[in-house]
Amino acid sequence: MKNASLLAALLTSGLMAGLFASFAYAIMPALAGGSDRTFVETMQRINVSILNGWFMFCFLGALGFALLAAVLHWNGPARWWIVAGFALYLVMFLITSGVNVPLNDRLAAAGDPSEIHDLAAVREAFEARWVLWNVVRAVTSTAAFGCLAWALVVAGRVPAETPQALPVAIPAGR
Repeated sequence: MKNASLLAALLTSGLMAGLFASFAYAIMPALAGGSDRTFVETMQRINVSILNGWFMFCFLGALGFALLAAVLHWNGPARWWIVAGFALYLVMFLITSGVNVPLNDRLAAAGDPSEIHDLAAVREAFEARWVLWNVVRAVTSTAAFGCLAWALVVAGRVPAETPQALPVAIPAGR
């Protein structure tokens, strides 16, 4: 159970790190070159479609699994790596909840892109701040993933036992 919770934390945090990183190095740069309407419409659609069971399982699961792993490994050698991974993931979670989600909500509240009179202003109020904080959450979630990966290595190590000297019978007369 100890290493299973750590492995689950590692996998779910890795999936989240990959998601945020893909936005940072592929999706947002691709959208940056598009029209205001394409940008707003695409981000609105992404923000609706991403709220699904798989996303929520990974997004919330990584936090829960890391906390469980920290509790279960509290007396073990990987404890501080797990705590660091949990803390970094928590930072990403707070950034998402406090910055990216409110921006997503404001973008949704702007309405149907075909009825928005100033798409450029809607985009301007969203894009730069969302992209910046997405990069921050990509970095923090990747760092969390790295800490949890190292924790799994540390947790899997078995301390080498010092071999005990075996008594050797020395033949008499030698």
